[in-house]
Amino acid sequence: MKNLGKKIIGVLLILILLSTCNISLALDAEETKLNNEKSSNKAKEEQLEAEKNKVTEEKNATVKEVAELDTQINDYESQIQTLDGQISDANAKIQEATAKLNQAQEDYDKQKKMLEERVVALYESGETNYLDVILSAQSVTDFISSYYVISEIAECDTELLNEIDKKKNEIENAKKELEESKNQLTSARTNKQLVASKLEASKSEKQNKVNQLSESEKNLQAKIDEIKRDNAAIDQAIKAHHAEVQRKLDELRKKQQAQQNNNQSSSGGSSGGGTSGTSSSGFIHPVPSAYAKVTTTWYYSTGAVHGAVDYGPAGINGQPVYAVADGVVSETHALMTSYGNYVIIAHTNGLYTLYAHGQAGSICVSQGQTVKQGQQIMRVGSTGNSSGPHLHFEVRTSPGTYNCRKNPLNYLP
Repeated sequence: MKNLGKKIIGVLLILILLSTCNISLALDAEETKLNNEKSSNKAKEEQLEAEKNKVTEEKNATVKEVAELDTQINDYESQIQTLDGQISDANAKIQEATAKLNQAQEDYDKQKKMLEERVVALYESGETNYLDVILSAQSVTDFISSYYVISEIAECDTELLNEIDKKKNEIENAKKELEESKNQLTSARTNKQLVASKLEASKSEKQNKVNQLSESEKNLQAKIDEIKRDNAAIDQAIKAHHAEVQRKLDELRKKQQAQQNNNQSSSGGSSGGGTSGTSSSGFIHPVPSAYAKVTTTWYYSTGAVHGAVDYGPAGINGQPVYAVADGVVSETHALMTSYGNYVIIAHTNGLYTLYAHGQAGSICVSQGQTVKQGQQIMRVGSTGNSSGPHLHFEVRTSPGTYNCRKNPLNYLP
């Protein structure tokens, strides 16, 4: 009956361990799914950030182009305003010249008419009518005086007429020059207005592009914000998942402890593995005793810090790797470089142990799984940055990061 009771307890312990593994595997699968989704979202976020940065750069460049076009347009508009002023001045001068020309023409016509009348009078007082002049004169002096006055008036009118005609020609020439200048100014203004219109059209086109890019920028940022919200929700789910794993493991540990307490003959030690000897830290060797030979210590032969110990005697390839003490698997990874296939276990004494370079596909535990001292976790291999089959073994203090490494020889038997 006593043996039967032990068998029953043994079966119950096995069932608890299997249940623990199944729960851990199920929860780990869920966490892996969440982490994969988070990683996928992170990749999308980085891609969207890159797209957004590209759009922002393009928008900023276009905004700069718009500003440059604004400067050019303002410059052309300033030139056009100057030309408008010059054209306005030219128009005023042309109007003034036209008024002067009209006045000169009027003076010319008036003076010409007076001259013609005087010429007729002079002609009539000429040789044909000399007798009238003589007869009408009171004296010879009076006759000469009358004839001289008429001649002088006619000559003066002729000179005045010539002067008016000359002035009229000068005004006409000045008016022509003003009109030519005005035409040139008008042509220059038309050309500048044409350029300004083209610049304005280009500016409008680029401004539309800026608006579109700004909208794209907003849409990309909205997508990035959405992904960040999704990742925040995933982080919350992972935290909840960790809490659930811890809760389930605590429940199972209590059941396991209760069963162990009922089993007075249970040693609470190894559940497997061909190791021997336990250190003061409660650790055993992580490989079978026949291969428990440290081939590389805390320091390399060059004097550089190794940060670990290596088990690498001949024939170790494929040998089982054991958990050096009870604990919970905190990480398992399969890398092509660095540690290669490796496992990290957190122990109840606050220490962490790392086992690296395991054979590809040989890891037989999962994150969150409870393991017993001496339980196989993988096989010795040469994955990652390795020159040959060996087990790379590290001891770390809390929180188990790379900078927390300690010399394993201080903890091993």
